[in-house]
Amino acid sequence: MGEHLTLPVPETLYGTYAVALAAPVADPGLLAHEHVRRRLAPPLRDLVLGMLDSPMLTLDQRPAGRFPPLPADLLAAYGAAPADLAAVRAATHLVAVRAAYRPGWPPAHEFAARAVAGVLGAALSAPVVDVFTPQILTQDRLDRSLPGPGGGIRLTDWMLLPHTSGPDGLWFTTKGLARFGLPELETENVPPNLLEPWGRLLNGLARRVLDLWLEGLRTGEPPLTIDLPQLVRVGLQDIAAAQGTGDPVHREIHVRLRLESPAEPILTVHPAEDGPDRLDALCALLFGTPSPRR
Repeated sequence: MGEHLTLPVPETLYGTYAVALAAPVADPGLLAHEHVRRRLAPPLRDLVLGMLDSPMLTLDQRPAGRFPPLPADLLAAYGAAPADLAAVRAATHLVAVRAAYRPGWPPAHEFAARAVAGVLGAALSAPVVDVFTPQILTQDRLDRSLPGPGGGIRLTDWMLLPHTSGPDGLWFTTKGLARFGLPELETENVPPNLLEPWGRLLNGLARRVLDLWLEGLRTGEPPLTIDLPQLVRVGLQDIAAAQGTGDPVHREIHVRLRLESPAEPILTVHPAEDGPDRLDALCALLFGTPSPRR
């Protein structure tokens, strides 16, 4: 298990959200300050106000036609309610909330940008679009995703796990790890009967890889690169942690990560050992009785 992958550490990370308005507001910054103080509790409130009062967070209000169009088809595919989608399409103005911060914890660029977009959306009854995913965030989901007093989050509130069907099985790709500076995870040719268990496994693996990444960043000055092991363990406790819960059962497996293309970094996920039905065997080891093939 001495093999490693060397990943570059980005100098800066960015969070971008759009608030879709039926009419312009006089001073989005003033409105954001008022509602951050009213709606958020410390320590998140202090972090957000600090970002609002710095050049690291900007609010840019313009007529909707002066921004690149929001991808309505993708917003619909990722679960936008028809009323929210109609409001986005009918918006006369958008407020772009953008924040920048260095990699590490907390991810202030994401926490601050999402929180400010959320308070503006709540104050103006306006849809909030997470431009990264892209996805319309309901107010309940947005509020739930923000860190509590202890600073913890559910990774699944910040990551999607879309899949597509191909001739040889399912193709999974995470969408969310790049928020933290990491490549996304990808698996090809997953048997259809493993749709649910392999999705759970990838959620746990994403949590585990993020923990390893953040551990590598806790070295004082941000490093230029971080080495991650090619063989990574993932267990039921990692899966529970991704959901913001706990699991008393300490059961784990190992998977192998490969960096496929430095130009477009993706970490592909493979069994630690080659062989037929290895994905089925991994899920059986981790979750118990395997699902019957269909």
